[in-house]
Amino acid sequence: MTSPAHVIKTRLPDPPPPVEVLLAHVRNAIDELKAKDVVEIDVRGKTSVCDYMVVASGTSSRHVKSIAEEVVRYAKRLDVQPLGVEGEREAEWVLVDLGDVVVHVMLPRIREFYALERLWTVGDQPPEDGDGGSAAPR
Repeated sequence: MTSPAHVIKTRLPDPPPPVEVLLAHVRNAIDELKAKDVVEIDVRGKTSVCDYMVVASGTSSRHVKSIAEEVVRYAKRLDVQPLGVEGEREAEWVLVDLGDVVVHVMLPRIREFYALERLWTVGDQPPEDGDGGSAAPR
């Protein structure tokens, strides 16, 4: 016995808002609910999944979930329906996929464990060497 697949209808507005406008709405939503330690990561050229990742912390599971819900509300004001929202039940890490912008809202301990900022910024800074000169290859 098989059950019919559930189809989730998602759409981007035609035309979608510029990424800067979407990012500004995400910032406003996150600021509205006082998320902690907000970091925006420009991942253009590193992945084709999105242009920006926004990582923020909430102080509790309820706060994490509320921040993510506010991001969705603000996006809908632009007529942007999320392509996906994951993790709402546990609300330790909620991901909101808005297409060009992906938002990760996490509890501090989860954020520290997965270290997304380090993952997506590796290689962005030139290597440091101790003598102030150029580092010689080994």
